[in-house]
Amino acid sequence: MKTTVIRVSTGGREVVYDITAQCREFVRAVGGDGLLHVFVPHATAGVALIELGAGSDHDLLATLRELLPPDGRWRHAHGSPGHGRSHVLPALVPPYASIPVVAGRMALGTWQSVSIVDLNVDNPDRQVRLSFLTES
Repeated sequence: MKTTVIRVSTGGREVVYDITAQCREFVRAVGGDGLLHVFVPHATAGVALIELGAGSDHDLLATLRELLPPDGRWRHAHGSPGHGRSHVLPALVPPYASIPVVAGRMALGTWQSVSIVDLNVDNPDRQVRLSFLTES
């Protein structure tokens, strides 16, 4: 298994952050066939395979705002108002994704991108572990 950690700054706002280019570079450097596993080791972020740039990313954030409102209902109540919802996010948008890789290229669908979903405005600095698994 080959692995690396990339760092991203999602800013102090809710965001769907594109990491497709970093994933593409990693699998190209490793080469061959296998499986790319993307993991965010944070309790308040997730990984989504989603179309970006056509409004789906904004629709996802709007849907998450409706499902997980940034208000005072959350028992996990430290940080900014509604921070507890960020801790529920990984149950809806898991902190990992696995993507087939064929000949050093991710086998994504035509409009799919790899992104980090982050509602936590208190912690904009994220790590993402990329692991490439091959048959030995």
